[in-house]
Parts: sequence; C-alpha cells; structure tokens
Amino acid sequence: MMHQSVHDQDVTATEHLEAEWQLFQALEAGTTGHLCRTWETSRPVVVVGRNTSIADHVIEGACFRDAVPVVRRFSGGGAVILGPGCVNYALGVSLVSHPELLDVANSFRMILERIAGALNVPELAVAGGTDLALDGRKVSGNAQRRGRRVLIHHGTLLYAFDSSLAARYLRDPLRQPAYRAGRRHTDFIGNLPLSRDALEARLQAVRVHFE
Repeated sequence: MMHQSVHDQDVTATEHLEAEWQLFQALEAGTTGHLCRTWETSRPVVVVGRNTSIADHVIEGACFRDAVPVVRRFSGGGAVILGPGCVNYALGVSLVSHPELLDVANSFRMILERIAGALNVPELAVAGGTDLALDGRKVSGNAQRRGRRVLIHHGTLLYAFDSSLAARYLRDPLRQPAYRAGRRHTDFIGNLPLSRDALEARLQAVRVHFE
C-alpha cells in the first residue's frame, strides 16, 4: 500500500473528492494499492455531506458573493470549510482484514486514536465521536463511507487555518457535540502545532498500521 500526497494547486476540491471516490471504488474492487491520500486547497471551498441540507448549514449568500464553491462529498456528516492551512486526508481500510472496524462508532474511535497517537501532540484526543480536539478546540473533523469490503475514512487536519472562514460561510450547526458547549466557530476551531509536511509524514504510521 502507498501514500499519495498531492501538491498540485490547480486541482480543485471537486476533483480531489472525485479522486477519493475513485479510490474508494478501486479499493472495493481490489484494483488499487493506494491506501492514503492527502491534499490541500489554496482557496476556500465549502464541502457538505451527501445528505446534508445546504440551506441549513451554509451561508449561501456569502459564498455566492465571494465566489466560494459549495460541493458535496460522497460520505455523510455536516458542512465544513476547507482552505489554506487545512490538510485533507483519506484512508482506505479493508474491513476483511480489520473486522474490528465493522462497528461504526468503534471504527471512528480506533482510527482517530491511532491518528492522535501518530501525530504525537500532547493532549490531542478524540472528542464528540468523530473529531480530534486540542485544548478543547476542534482540529479535525471526520466522516466515512462504507462498502462491502472496505471503508474510506476521510477528514481534515487543521494546522494554520483561519477559523473566521467558518464564521463567514457556515451556519452554527443544529446538532452539536457536547464538548462544543455552544461556542461559535471562531471560539471552537483550533490548529495543530505541526507543519503540513509533519502531518503527512506522521500519517504514514497510520497507513502502515491498517495495511
């Protein structure tokens, strides 16, 4: 299995998400060797879950005025804003080789605990079931899509992200994890004390574990 890091700034978020979808399908068919993929977008883009109401989660007027695209991903969950300072990653994991991940909640916990351990940042921990948090602030949001043989687990790792982008383009979610405690986006979102290169290098330990 291999790690694929994409640094081409001309690739759009839509194209990256399509590549992740193709990765999922190839893994399900057993025709690819790529297990981990990372990328970053140079401009803000809103990404919503496949069944998410855009009107309920996105400030569409601000996105329209600022020409910020709103695109859908193939996994569940709510809306996120991507941009500079946010590494996006996707891990493909065999459910045949790792049946302990068949339970959804257990899979999030196990994968995120493995990521937190690999990143080796003191006090970084799983929060809200699908997040990683540092000092009470969200630094990673995650979602999954499952097939018969594999799952793809993808998410964000914030390291130099401007949280005001979330305040400008995203509504406060109707459903919030308890640890958020009603905080607005700018008080809730934080950053990891690592560079992009360090994040990508440390993720490889997670890739190796799930081979």
